Amino acid sequence: MRKCQVVLRREEPPRCSNNSPMRIVRNVIYGECQKNQAVNVGGFAVDGCREFMASGAEGTAGALTCAACGCHKNFHKREVQTQMVCDCSSHPTTSGA
Repeated sequence: MRKCQVVLRREEPPRCSNNSPMRIVRNVIYGECQKNQAVNVGGFAVDGCREFMASGAEGTAGALTCAACGCHKNFHKREVQTQMVCDCSSHPTTSGA
């Protein structure tokens, strides 16, 4: 049995031009359905559903079922969009008069 040593390095978060830390915002979008509808006959065909739309409210069983194609959410292509967000609000300056 070989032993493997893993070294984790913690880095400071990137900073904005006003020296405030940046936040990372991740949005998950479920795109087109990739369920093979012709698996029973040995072929490959998708139904053409372009985007997941929940058929129920968040927290219910319907939230995991697509209203357009009836498939489970896991059959849809998962796309993660990552954005670096900076708090660009400037501090109020006081002017001496």
